[in-house]
Amino acid sequence: MSTETPGASVLRLHPADDVAVARGAIAAGTAVAGPDGALHAVDDVPAGHKIALRAIDAGAPVRKYGQVIGVATTAIAAGQHVHVHNLAMADSHPAHGVGRAYVPTTPVSEPATFEGFVRPDGGVGTRNYVGVISSVNCSATVCKAIEKAFDGDALAEWPGVDGVVAITHGGGCGMSGSGDGLALLRRTLRGYASHPNFAAVLVIGLGCEVNQVGELVEPLMASGARVRTLTIQDAGGTREAIAAGCAVVRDLLALAATARREPVPASRLVVGLQCGGSDGYSGISANPALGAAVDLLVGHGGTAILSETPEIYGAEHLLTARAARPEIAERLMQRLRWWEDYARDNGGDMNNNPSPGNKAGGITTILEKSLGAVAKGGNSGLMDVVEYAEPVSAHGLVFMDTPGYDPVSATGQVAGGANLICFTTGRGSTYGCKPTPSIKVATNSAMYARMRMDMDFNAGEIVDGQASVAEAGARLFELMLATASGRRTLSEQNDLGNNEFVPWQLGAVM
Repeated sequence: MSTETPGASVLRLHPADDVAVARGAIAAGTAVAGPDGALHAVDDVPAGHKIALRAIDAGAPVRKYGQVIGVATTAIAAGQHVHVHNLAMADSHPAHGVGRAYVPTTPVSEPATFEGFVRPDGGVGTRNYVGVISSVNCSATVCKAIEKAFDGDALAEWPGVDGVVAITHGGGCGMSGSGDGLALLRRTLRGYASHPNFAAVLVIGLGCEVNQVGELVEPLMASGARVRTLTIQDAGGTREAIAAGCAVVRDLLALAATARREPVPASRLVVGLQCGGSDGYSGISANPALGAAVDLLVGHGGTAILSETPEIYGAEHLLTARAARPEIAERLMQRLRWWEDYARDNGGDMNNNPSPGNKAGGITTILEKSLGAVAKGGNSGLMDVVEYAEPVSAHGLVFMDTPGYDPVSATGQVAGGANLICFTTGRGSTYGCKPTPSIKVATNSAMYARMRMDMDFNAGEIVDGQASVAEAGARLFELMLATASGRRTLSEQNDLGNNEFVPWQLGAVM
């Protein structure tokens, strides 16, 4: 973290860095208290953006976090704004010391607990919903109509139930009856259908789709009353299916209403780690604070899922160094090689990831973004690497291969078992994630104040010099436990999260 004093106007994150990050906007000509003495700003430097601490030659590497984030495309003077106009992507060939930084986690002597719902199959939920899941887009309207029938006061008969959630999507047909596309969709839907935040689910199909309901749910039927099925064609049509579905959901609500929260160890908490709308402060405040909370969670026996493979590109060596076993590091590298091929085959490149909003917030290259994003995983050992929507069974830090697009990535994490999401944001993402609560962590105090009704936690206090990373991480861990125990996030209070189920689509649409 920063080597600067709380009152400094810029933050240098490592003694070897060529750039520092502006705490607030710096006007051209302003004298800046730099780490090595007075520095005069050559240009206007927006808040969260980089300023050169020393002269940098054209073609020379530029360092932030003590790591290379790109190369100078022109000579850069000390005090100059460093961004897309003078900094470009560098080839990413980091040196790997597999396992050299792995340190086994020492369990805490008195593990924390939260109040969760223990399901008959042993899963532990943080929420108590009934799900209505479409096998295909053709049944999505029926699922949404059933969800709407139980809005608001309609749930009064079943106290203790958080609601009815329709899980709908745009696929399920027009695809091959075998191969990666169908397998991935089914794995994702099964992960939701068996998720412990659902007390029970109704799966609805049209009847003639590729993704047949019977084949979809067959592996889940051992859970008995938790999974029910219906097809529109067998029901006699749309109106008949809605009526029949509502009758089934009433039975499932009665089942859900019998569930009660009880104390469970924090080892049953599985937290999906997300960052979206990142800015220049993400790798300084919110992501490191979340990483500190993750280290506490892992010490209490819990699990954290780090994802978004394109957004660790260039920082993967920081994860392979913490791999508990060499084969874990190799699985991570295999997925990164797959992504390089995937991007190239589709006419893209790995550096096209920083979005316009990321760049407006001060992030220039994917290397810079990745180095900040990896901080969400703390310093714990990497215990496993799994594929998209694959069930997560290891405890500790786990990496799941997902795209960087937040809704797709979080959908995979929830399908893998995440019963809580922690989402850091600098620009102001309002992401909700039913049936899993989503804690929103702001990177800076200005955005936190501007979007106070959407942000659950202000990590901007770290940038302001009002809290350390460790202090913010400890408070965030307590918020995780409270949220898992039923405290409603602001996205839940705003009733967000009904439309964010976005499975990763692979394969041809035919």
